[in-house]
Amino acid sequence: MEQTTNLKMPFIMPSQAQKHVTHNEALIALDALVQLSVLDRHVAAAPAAPSKGDRYIVAPAPTGAWSGKPGQIAAWQDGAWTFYEPVKGWLAWVEDEQRLFAFDGTTWVDAVALGANPVPMVGVNAAADATNRLSVKSPAVLFDNQGASHQVKINKATAGDTASLLFQTGYSGRAEFGLTGDDDWHVKVSPDGIAWTEALKVNRTDGRVLLSQAPDLTDDNQVVTKRNIRERLAANRVYYVRTDGSDANNGLANTSGGAFQTIQKALNAAAGIDFGGFAVTVQIADGTYAGAVSLPATTGQGGAGSLVLAGNGAAPGNVVITATSASAVTASAGTRALVRDLELRTTSAGYGLNSDGGAVQFQNVRFGACAQGHLACQKNGVASAVGNYAIGGAAPVHWLARSGGIVDVEGRTVTLSGSPAFASAFASCQGGDILCSGMTFAGAATGPRYSVTQNGCINAGGGANYLPGNAAGSSATGGQYV
Repeated sequence: MEQTTNLKMPFIMPSQAQKHVTHNEALIALDALVQLSVLDRHVAAAPAAPSKGDRYIVAPAPTGAWSGKPGQIAAWQDGAWTFYEPVKGWLAWVEDEQRLFAFDGTTWVDAVALGANPVPMVGVNAAADATNRLSVKSPAVLFDNQGASHQVKINKATAGDTASLLFQTGYSGRAEFGLTGDDDWHVKVSPDGIAWTEALKVNRTDGRVLLSQAPDLTDDNQVVTKRNIRERLAANRVYYVRTDGSDANNGLANTSGGAFQTIQKALNAAAGIDFGGFAVTVQIADGTYAGAVSLPATTGQGGAGSLVLAGNGAAPGNVVITATSASAVTASAGTRALVRDLELRTTSAGYGLNSDGGAVQFQNVRFGACAQGHLACQKNGVASAVGNYAIGGAAPVHWLARSGGIVDVEGRTVTLSGSPAFASAFASCQGGDILCSGMTFAGAATGPRYSVTQNGCINAGGGANYLPGNAAGSSATGGQYV
């Protein structure tokens, strides 16, 4: 063996002449490689005027005097280039980059990145542990961009896990926001780190902002908040309406200072919240309420019975909704409700209860005099009697089903008072369906019993004289009375 294993330095042999030459060669190699520091690692051709002792890591695809030496250490010694082939584990400081590189057996790589990617934990002025594997104690932390955008990502394994930011006082939680337990965005606060209150939640599907404990948004300056924040119910809700109330109230107390004055205001309040599967009742006190009522589309409502328009169960005639040139109560497409315990009237035009594409249930309703009809179902609207009801006033028709509308009153008892007159027909069906078998009619009426046309169907099951009236019914253009 004539040289060392690692640095390939020549040994002085026993019979060697001019031993100082071999010794000097070893010193030159040590001078080049010990505490190795190079000027650059991106130079592929030998510099034209190197200085004594200059060293480089030869770049890929070298040319000239460096040809065939990529990755090697080139050192200018005694007026010539000497090359040293690195061994895995060598370290070299690169001056122009001010970085330490290591040879991995194939190429030179950043020694810090090589040693820190990955590491099990890192502490900056603080001790990291098995839970807090990155721990930083400092006045501030900066995550800067590198010329464009910058993102901080917090990733969790499953929807049921938590990805959040937790704010503490004395290492005790006080506020938290993020994906806590599901994929909705939550904001929570705590006075002690033990008991937590959810302040708001943003629905991941449609972006609705839901308040668990909503503020009383009554100030006109809060109109933007009213429009964008939706309270989510945690229990059933009652809005009160009284003739001596005010629409400036919040509707939550059955007093003149708490109740709304108009039914529509109460329904609008219901439209502004998330039912969360609970029921909302608009409880109307005795009195006459002038003005058409439109049932609203709602959020989080269960069935039709989850939005209730309620009057006086013992005396429905004490609560009157009356409209001029409009229907008293209208259920448009996409709306659902139960109407009960009140009386409906219209003048000039309009129906008492108009299911104009919606789905409405009713019971213990008293139909007073109405300009166009008592109950209309059209544009695929549905009205279902879920209890008995009464008729106390005249109208051109009692039931009207057209354009795919369905009236379902099977098995109910209808009490008629004063022999109301129905000039067109008690039941009028024009391309819709009226389901009215098994009913009981207490009292009498005048006018034709039915009129069914345009492929409509009245399913009475009781014969030609089954429905109230004093004149025969009629069928035409494919209408069926069965």
